[in-house]
Amino acid sequence: MDVEDKRIYHAGDTGLFYDMKLLGDEKPIDVALLPMGDNYTMGPDDALRAVLLLTPRLVVPIHYGTFDVIQQDPRAFADRTKQTTGIDVVVMRPGESLDL
Repeated sequence: MDVEDKRIYHAGDTGLFYDMKLLGDEKPIDVALLPMGDNYTMGPDDALRAVLLLTPRLVVPIHYGTFDVIQQDPRAFADRTKQTTGIDVVVMRPGESLDL
């Protein structure tokens, strides 16, 4: 979705799929919201692979930590993503906003 001059990709409740590369190639993505809970959606490993396919400017992890079966460490994901891809990850708390 494009908002003003920014492209935002919200993966929702999905798993990794190779067409994410097409989305990243179509037009640069400013921010990608990627699930990383692992039970019902992508886990941290697949979310990192999605980052490699999408090549967004910024990543926000979503859909984790709300109940036991999807507990994940978003800071570990952020560190690993930054080290692997050089792409920044912003870990947000409920009620926070993000200015691009």
